[in-house]
Amino acid sequence: MKVLVINCGSSSLKYQLIDSDTEAVIAKGLCERIGIDGKLTHQTMGKDKYTVDAAMPDHNAAVKFVLDALLDTDKGAIASLSEIDAVGHRIVHGGEKFANSVVITDEVMAAIEECNDLAPLHNPANLIGIRACQAHMPGVPMVAVFDTAFHQTMPDKAYTYAIPYEYYENYKIRRYGFHGTSHSFVSKRLAELIGRDIKDTKLIVCHLGNGSSITAVDGGKSVDTSMGLTPLAGLPMGTRSGDIDPAILEFIAGKEGKSVEEITTILNKKSGVSGLSGVSSDFRDLDAGMKEGNDRCRLALDVFCYSVKKYIGAYAAAMGGLDAIAFTAGIGENNPYVRRVSTMDLSFMGIDIDETKNEIRGEEQKISTDASKVQVWVVPTNEELAIARETVELVTK
Repeated sequence: MKVLVINCGSSSLKYQLIDSDTEAVIAKGLCERIGIDGKLTHQTMGKDKYTVDAAMPDHNAAVKFVLDALLDTDKGAIASLSEIDAVGHRIVHGGEKFANSVVITDEVMAAIEECNDLAPLHNPANLIGIRACQAHMPGVPMVAVFDTAFHQTMPDKAYTYAIPYEYYENYKIRRYGFHGTSHSFVSKRLAELIGRDIKDTKLIVCHLGNGSSITAVDGGKSVDTSMGLTPLAGLPMGTRSGDIDPAILEFIAGKEGKSVEEITTILNKKSGVSGLSGVSSDFRDLDAGMKEGNDRCRLALDVFCYSVKKYIGAYAAAMGGLDAIAFTAGIGENNPYVRRVSTMDLSFMGIDIDETKNEIRGEEQKISTDASKVQVWVVPTNEELAIARETVELVTK
């Protein structure tokens, strides 16, 4: 089967065409600046990558450009749209309505729309992408894969906020968590790597990228995760603050006369390691700055790694044990410094990192010592492949 995986943002559309039999990527690309001036970058494997400026007034036009790129006689990947057997869509927020991936129907679309207020920047764009694909590929089965679904196994003690309970009853304010597709994919692979049935494991997955989250996976199920109602909670990130004292909002509002909306924007887009360092949200820039003696770059990295370490300790305690840790995503896979400092001085928990093995970047490898009771691995994530697998499973039932 050939599965087209679609990930729609508010002004972007990422895609991959995957052969589900070999799990190989056939073609991939990105539409950027949708609704502004538009740009398409496309590559069919084995052929040259190319970028073209293209007017994309909306996602419907972007999907048309994607399909035209796939069909291109010179640099395309397929001869006919009939070769696309199914489409898998990444959906950011499924609320409490979706604990699993689902085949998209009118009822599913309506239920996703009801979750829009939980992810106002993402869900509407996800829906637009679905409708655009339906318009251009009528009759092709489509599947919704939710970032939040994997975390629906959390117990109420983990997802409930200690605020008046009617806020949960009336507005469903609770911890939902994100990056679920990645956490699920990596935890399954980690269990394979340590040679254990996932049902008999206690694992921690550290998905560390520009957006970062950590999940406790007990017996193959998410039992706690660092992000909350929104992706603003948990670890400090590239530009997001992560967990802070909620009273800070009122304090800043009083000092600077800013609205809650303005302060929330600051917490989302001007905080994290970018706000701390004053240099960048890119950890490579922070590494370079620290080596040049920039104390704020060092502080930003220290705050981040300290937070990762605290979550590892907390989740090991919550599960009553720990068998293995996986580092994944852009920073987790490629930043030896972050991995080393985040696990430093955890020998008392049975965690010992091999300094030489830890220098690996972007490859699957065990980075703990042979004597380490808890295995630590770098496990590259592949959310597109995970979405393709879910899609195939549902459409071939």
